[in-house]
Formats: sequence, structure tokens, C-alpha cells
Amino acid sequence: MVTVRLATPLRKFSDGRPEIKASGKTVREVLENIDRQKPGFLEKVVENGEIRQFINIFHNNEDVRFKKGLDTEVEEDDVISILPAVSGG
Repeated sequence: MVTVRLATPLRKFSDGRPEIKASGKTVREVLENIDRQKPGFLEKVVENGEIRQFINIFHNNEDVRFKKGLDTEVEEDDVISILPAVSGG
């Protein structure tokens, strides 16, 4: 199972826990499997099949946008972190 780390706004889908476990062969499959158990999760992270503009998803500390996006392959002990984009000045 892949460990998925969730930012505070998404923890309502994990009963308040900072991490949950999910299965899948790609980031997309992992997120879809979470959504099957916690409906509404996917729409907070993905829009029109792509990562929402102000969401960052990291696979083992690498931004998936610089890899294969949601089709980035994952393995058993990998970590996916989902964070809102931070801005300021």
C-alpha cells in the first residue's frame, strides 16, 4: 500500500489523520481508490482529469507535474503528499 499524506483541509476524508494508506499502480489509481472509500475526495484534488491548479502532488518528494502527472507509477512503499499551493509576498 502507498502512504498518502494529506494537508489539513483534506483530512476530513481521513477521519482527521495526516496519512492514509491506499492501493494503486499510478497516482491516479491511488486517488480514485481513496475516492471510492471517501466520495468527494477526488473532486477536491482533480478537475477535468488534471491536477487542480492550486494543488500540488508529490511522489517521493518530486512534483508529479515534472514526472508523468497523475499517470506517475507508484510502488508499494512510496509516499504521495497532497498539498495546497502556497503563495504570498
